[in-house]
Amino acid sequence: MTEPGSRGALRLPRARVVPLSAPPSSYTAAVERYLTGAGIAKSSARIYRISLTTWGWMLVGEPAPTGPARRGAKPPVFLLAAINDPALPEVLAELAAARADEMDADTVNRELSIARKAIGWWQRQGWIDCDPTNGIERRPAPPDCTKALAENQIAALWRLDVALREKTFWKMLYESAARADEVLCLNVEDLYPQDKRGRITAKGGATEWIHWQSGTAQLLPRLIAGRTRGPLFLTDRKAPAGTPTLDVCPETGRARLSYRRAEEIFVENTRLLANPLASPEDIENLDGFTLHRLRHSALTHDAEGGTSTPMLLARSRHASVRSLERYARPGVDAVARHVAERDPAARRRNR
Repeated sequence: MTEPGSRGALRLPRARVVPLSAPPSSYTAAVERYLTGAGIAKSSARIYRISLTTWGWMLVGEPAPTGPARRGAKPPVFLLAAINDPALPEVLAELAAARADEMDADTVNRELSIARKAIGWWQRQGWIDCDPTNGIERRPAPPDCTKALAENQIAALWRLDVALREKTFWKMLYESAARADEVLCLNVEDLYPQDKRGRITAKGGATEWIHWQSGTAQLLPRLIAGRTRGPLFLTDRKAPAGTPTLDVCPETGRARLSYRRAEEIFVENTRLLANPLASPEDIENLDGFTLHRLRHSALTHDAEGGTSTPMLLARSRHASVRSLERYARPGVDAVARHVAERDPAARRRNR
């Protein structure tokens, strides 16, 4: 008998993974199978779907569209098995590097993480063998210490001439310190206006409460306009054919506002606030604020006002105190007040 490891050792054929179910007909179908089969929470499914659609272009060797070109762009149609192409990793690495040069590191890293989770799930189903993202490294993301908007920037935000939908959405995000995707998933029947609270599906699928203040409470009745069910925040037009029933208002026929469109509107309307020294002709090429900064600002302002750690945990709905560190850093206004209050010259003048 031949000894293992010798030149004449028997080579056993590599065991083939037997698919747990029939492979999907296309990459798009595989994405939907993953979102439902892996138990991705509804509040997260939108972001996952957008990220995986972005990777869909790159998986066929094409750069993903960005900015306004991304809206309405038809994702490529291809078989999931194309991911096994041995030439794909090299092409994918070049496309990912080019995209990383155009996008912020947090977005690039989030999209890469989502793609790897989906690919790993498809591998476990036996639908594909390879992970073409191997070798693509996460981008360093230095902490941004200016994420919390100053109080004067928040005040300027409320003075912007925008539609009622945006006024209500932004107010609710800031007053509740909730995540934007959670709020966009709210239905009218999830609201308890008399208690100034709403029931949301949080990260991980848990059902939790968010609470708002008088600013949101005053705007909500006008936004709801007598509706009793369906998505709270709606698009301006009728829902296109094929829109999931849960994302269509049964009373108006309009669709649920998407995270992507809500983010675009916020960025467009806050460019001047984010770049106060920019010239008007340059403003179209500059970025505005992101929706997440409203949550970040709310929690930072709470911390500056002396809100206790247990209450900050309840407001943020984080599981650990360590997760609060990014929000507990005092903002620019708080630091300025601290320095001014301890200015010896100012103290002498005030005597």
